[in-house]
Parts: sequence; C-alpha cells; structure tokens
Amino acid sequence: MPVHVHREDHVCTLTLDRVEARNAFDYRLLGDLGRALEDLGDDDSIRVVVITGAGGKAFCAGGDIAQMQFISPEEGHVWGRMGHEVFKRVRELPQPTIAAVRGLAVGAGCELAASCDLRVASTDAMFGHPEVSLGVMPGWGGTQLLPRLIGVGRAKELIFTGRLMGAEEALACGLVNMVVPPEELESAVRRLADSIISKGPAGVRRAKLAVNRGMDADLDSGCELEAALFGLSFGPEQQEGMTAFLEKRPPRFEDVSRRHI
Repeated sequence: MPVHVHREDHVCTLTLDRVEARNAFDYRLLGDLGRALEDLGDDDSIRVVVITGAGGKAFCAGGDIAQMQFISPEEGHVWGRMGHEVFKRVRELPQPTIAAVRGLAVGAGCELAASCDLRVASTDAMFGHPEVSLGVMPGWGGTQLLPRLIGVGRAKELIFTGRLMGAEEALACGLVNMVVPPEELESAVRRLADSIISKGPAGVRRAKLAVNRGMDADLDSGCELEAALFGLSFGPEQQEGMTAFLEKRPPRFEDVSRRHI
C-alpha cells in the first residue's frame, strides 16, 4: 500500500511510500491517505499522529506531474477538491499532528506539512511552492495556509517566484518548529510526541480545537469558545492533574483515561 500505518505507544505514524516518484501524490496515494485518516479521530488510544515520507529524499514532492499533464480544467477542479478534502481531514483530526520532513516538501508536500499542527525538519529539508514554474498555482491550500503561517508578504514572494527555502530559513520564518540533523529526525519527533502524550489528552484536544476554531473567528468569539472549552476541562482529568501538582508527583492521566473511557 502507498501509505503505511504504524501504531505504537499512542502514536500513529502514516508514511507516504511512492519512493520512485519522491512520494508525489497520484490518485491512489491521495485516496489511501484519506482512508488512513478516516478512523483515527475516533481512536482514543492514539494521542499523536505523525506524517512522514519514505526513502529519505522527499517528504512529498507535490502532485504527480505526469498524471496532471493533460487533464482538463474540469478535471483539475475535481483534483483540487479531492486534495482539499483529504488535507482538511488532517487539519481536523482531534489529535495533534506532526510532519516529520526530510528532503523535499514542495507543492502538495508543503501543503500537507502546513496542514499538520507541528513540523520538524531535517537540515536537508526544502520547502516551497514551485507550481507557477509549471504554469499553475497552489491548489491544495497553499495560498491559504502559507500566509497564515509565515505572513502574507513572505508567502506571496515564495508563491509568485516559486523559490524554495531551506530548513533554517523555514525555522526563522516560523514554518517549522525545529530543525535537526537527518539521523536525529525520528528521535526528535518521538521526543516531541512523548512530551504531548504525557499531558492530559482531553486538555490537549480541547486546546487544539480552541486554537484552530479561534484562528477563523474574531477575538471575542474565540475567547467565548475558549471559556466554554476551559469549563469543560473541569472533571476527572483536571482533578488528577491538579492533585498531582499539589502532591508534588507526576500526574497519572493514563489511569484516569482507563477509568473514564
């Protein structure tokens, strides 16, 4: 299968595997990723989802150009809508998502990384939107996601010129959260995932929901949502966390989760 699904210790890793095409999306790879995402949101045993690419040379090199070369405008619209639907599933997963990026993350690859909550890049990673060099434009969220992450001016410069940026520039402008040597990418992502897993799972999910919904709302509406979700946080998980703090011990959120599934 072009997407490998691996579950271990509350982490689900989805690996894009079209190494011969640098993990570029064709219909099959996109459909397989969509199916892999379908049931993850309802799986309480999964606390973090990691998305990465096989082969070491590319996270994802975009869309399959050979597949797109002669499609009609109508077919292009359908292809764009398909990509938006799958990447929306990534953004709307209740669990935090981490893109583990090595090598190329361009076009749809940059859009997939931007759809994740956090991005960890190896020093050899390259990001950008070269679509204009092919006579098209970003079609799976790039014109909307990149400006939200790095600012409108910088995003326009990258999209209009098709210029790629390296990992350090991506870190400096806020596109990625961390840059590590290639051989340390997997362990760095695992440490980040473990840090999230050690926290209250319901609190983490509500915090993600508050940030995501609040970004698309005015400030007052976002604060109202935050207050409502904050109120819902008071219960067994909150009691364990605060009791542990007062008793000067690590919280045992696992025990609370098992008692209240």
